[in-house]
Amino acid sequence: MRFKGQKFVILGAGESGVGSAILAQQHGAMVLVSDRGTISAKYKAILDASGIAYEEGHHTENEVLNADVVVKSPGIPEHAPLLQARKALGKTWIGEIELACQLTSAKIIAITGTNGKTTTTSLVYEMLKAGGYHVGLGGNIGKSFALQVARENFDWYVLEVSSFQLDNIQTFRPHIAILTNITEDHLDRYNYQMEQYIDSKFRIAMNQQPEDYFIFCNEDEVTLAALQSRRNGIAAQLVPFGRVLVADAPLGAGVNNENKLFIRTHNQEVMTIEELALQGRHNLYNSMAAGLAARLSNVRKESIREVLGSYEGVEHRLEHVLNIGGVKFINDSKATNVNSTMYALESLNGNVIWIAGGVDKGNDYSKIEHLVTGKVRALICLGLDNAKLIEEFGNKVDIVVETQTMEDAVRSAYAVAKKGETVLLSPACASFDLFNDYEDRGNQFKNCIRSL
Repeated sequence: MRFKGQKFVILGAGESGVGSAILAQQHGAMVLVSDRGTISAKYKAILDASGIAYEEGHHTENEVLNADVVVKSPGIPEHAPLLQARKALGKTWIGEIELACQLTSAKIIAITGTNGKTTTTSLVYEMLKAGGYHVGLGGNIGKSFALQVARENFDWYVLEVSSFQLDNIQTFRPHIAILTNITEDHLDRYNYQMEQYIDSKFRIAMNQQPEDYFIFCNEDEVTLAALQSRRNGIAAQLVPFGRVLVADAPLGAGVNNENKLFIRTHNQEVMTIEELALQGRHNLYNSMAAGLAARLSNVRKESIREVLGSYEGVEHRLEHVLNIGGVKFINDSKATNVNSTMYALESLNGNVIWIAGGVDKGNDYSKIEHLVTGKVRALICLGLDNAKLIEEFGNKVDIVVETQTMEDAVRSAYAVAKKGETVLLSPACASFDLFNDYEDRGNQFKNCIRSL
């Protein structure tokens, strides 16, 4: 047993924490799960059934400081006093994906980036499934990666990994790494230093070897600049994608003269894809990245075409909800930053009634000013503090309404919307002022629409 006799403290009793606890226990560790909040009945039942000790409402300091291994939830910031106290003792901590990767021999495809992670991850997973692979889906999506390593025997894992998760890796090494893009996000967790956030994203490639692949967007300026300064530090084979494929790239994806997506592998093999189920520039990029990862995993072309031609998208990302009286309602609750909202506004035609707001993470709204001025007729602010949104857009749209509940936001949007217009929930902000998470926000949006 890998951890026989070692004391583990798992900080956070959510999906990743409980999965980590079960995996550590399976490998001989003595485990305590500790959560400052209340542990849900669902996870208590799992811990009880597994005979794992837990505490809630506080962290016992001595347990954390004296543990052989601390596994931290990605939601707990590095500067938390208890972690800093542990650091002062010369002790570190890891995250779930680091723990799980140490205990599996499966191949890993990992996807990170500011936007497009979930869609790209889902596409890769569906392609490998369609290709007959024995594959698990985890990380920031689906079931706990650690729990799957404990209870399943997958040959491949497709993982969505956030910057917070990458901050806590040591040996994590994906065979294929995808970096979709980098734009300003979560800067409140990185001392408002963009370079720190970029460093975090590039950790996905830090342990890769020459037989591995690093897939990146060749049209993302931040990624290209960062890659240039790190090129000698990345051992993996570089695989670019973009609307114009790098001419001398033996591996890559682009758009040909007939406006069809094509994927090139091994310098000669070309697969052309005509019809994409997911439309919009951002989804073209997501499809390229996913298709490349699947081909580099030797998934058959037919399986890739099948998925790209039929995939309907992920919940809470440009999700069409209902059409009421000629007014379309679209749920884009997963848009927690400005760049994601930019993609949403770009994809829509006609006038938009835009529901936005929440916890601002250092947003620069000037990036979407041209889209708001050209497309948004009414702004429905949804948050405890809407001052920044109103300051930025108050004199650029015809109507501004402040709300602090989803019911008021939806009713206000419907009241001002005209036939042929679209009500778009695309907050550009985190959800934690009024909602549990973006899923709660999106689900409340859909429920309120159905109650109109």
